[in-house]
Amino acid sequence: MNTKEAYYYRALYRVAKTINSTLDTDELLRIIASSTAQALGVKACSLMLLSPDRRELHHTASYGLSERYIRKGPLKVDFSMAEALEGRSVAVFDAGKDPRVQYREQAVQEGIASILSVPLFLWGEIIGVMRVYSAEPREFGREDIEFIGAVANLGAIALENAQRYEQMRRNYAEARQNLLELYATWREERSPEMPAIPEAGQAD
Repeated sequence: MNTKEAYYYRALYRVAKTINSTLDTDELLRIIASSTAQALGVKACSLMLLSPDRRELHHTASYGLSERYIRKGPLKVDFSMAEALEGRSVAVFDAGKDPRVQYREQAVQEGIASILSVPLFLWGEIIGVMRVYSAEPREFGREDIEFIGAVANLGAIALENAQRYEQMRRNYAEARQNLLELYATWREERSPEMPAIPEAGQAD
């Protein structure tokens, strides 16, 4: 195992350990984005999930990107996104000139030079894309792509677990409330009528 592979192995272990430290969906996605960017030494990372109609991708979590860039406009499923959503990792060396980048001018203004897009899989189905952005022109190698792919797969599984946990919590809260309401109704039906309180001075 060469030095770079060993580094990514250790980084992947740290990311996996951190991912397993929370079941909060928002926090989990932020951890994935920040940990990936820091491990790769890049400017930013974002996770984008498909809309229900699978026509657009929405920034669900990001690290290192400005609010202006995140809200630049709808991300249509085309260009390099379409390739990533077909299951292929896509590397863009010059984000300001590559026609596969939807918002080239905004990328330049954001200080983005190169982009790598990796599909997010869950049980064999693509649910979105993970993207990393470098501030300097960068040729992403096999180790980079494999590392991001591993993090993306771990993240997708962890995301599903977190969402299931949140759904269980909601179901429990709803069931508890229903039981409390049912119990309160049952007590009202079972309670005898209270005797009338005699007026002042009236004999019993």
